[in-house]
Amino acid sequence: MERYASSSTKAIELLRMTDGLVVHQTLCAAANLGIADLLGEGERASADLGSALRINEDALYRLLRFLSGHGVFREIRPGTFVNTALSEFMRADVPGSVRSVLIFRGNPYYFLPFAEFLSSVETGMPARRKTFGKEAFEYLRSNPEAGRVFDDAMTAMSALWAPAIAAAYDFGRWGAVTDVGGGNGMLLAEILRAHPGLRGVLADEAPVLERARERGLLSGALADRVRFEASNFFEAVPSGSRVYVMKNIIHDWNDDDARRILLNCRRAVPDDGALLLVEYRVGEANAPSLGKVIDIVMLTVTGGKERTLEQHRELLASTGFRLSRSIPVSNEIVIYEAAG
Repeated sequence: MERYASSSTKAIELLRMTDGLVVHQTLCAAANLGIADLLGEGERASADLGSALRINEDALYRLLRFLSGHGVFREIRPGTFVNTALSEFMRADVPGSVRSVLIFRGNPYYFLPFAEFLSSVETGMPARRKTFGKEAFEYLRSNPEAGRVFDDAMTAMSALWAPAIAAAYDFGRWGAVTDVGGGNGMLLAEILRAHPGLRGVLADEAPVLERARERGLLSGALADRVRFEASNFFEAVPSGSRVYVMKNIIHDWNDDDARRILLNCRRAVPDDGALLLVEYRVGEANAPSLGKVIDIVMLTVTGGKERTLEQHRELLASTGFRLSRSIPVSNEIVIYEAAG
């Protein structure tokens, strides 16, 4: 009997792993509704929140009750909720907010391809092609609202890591840095603030740069130290800097596409310069890591992959770079420095 009871316990443990889908969707829904912002000034009843949002009050209560069980929100008396230390980071107006990331992860661009994940395992191709019939970034270009959601999420993610990246590496010794595929400029802004003598170039596609100008992260005191350069890294990377940085760019692409990008970087990086790849750590083979989670996302959504140190070394060598060192930023993030 004990053997059967033990087997039943393990079966239930396995099934509980799939509960993550429910947690994911409820978090994304709460972020979309802006519940944490509505609780920003103190306690509110779920009925009051439902009325304010014009949604089903009973369903909202059940959502809040569920998330309270996971430490997101707290029910202080029947039907009345407050924020917790976790839900504070779902507010739009707090430093380090991940609300836009949760909204992105509930967006069809991110979420729907996982319904076809089996096809990615069977073919090695992104399920997004089966879901949308388009390349990942082609879809974003043709869907401006999805592109805006993506931009907001990537800016929020950069805000989480940018200070540590800027502090982990001596960017200042190079004089000028180009952020290739730098999006809204969050990382470049942090690097320039941390290294006052440095000048910067934000290189990305023209529509992305226009949104970067509107966001204004590189305005004010930084404006005289930065310029915007419209470019497509599959065609060319602008020359003129000694150090080039790409944060979470190479992991979006398969090896062939990654080589095309790196070959263009090699043409731009001078012999006395360097290329910096900021990527997730894959970690030990059978140990859980954020890098392995993102690797599955890349497989499913973009067709890219997370790479080990040796895989980065080989990829860089195939495009004329030499991996000179790796600089840990955290347990999850590493900077790979490559020279010509």
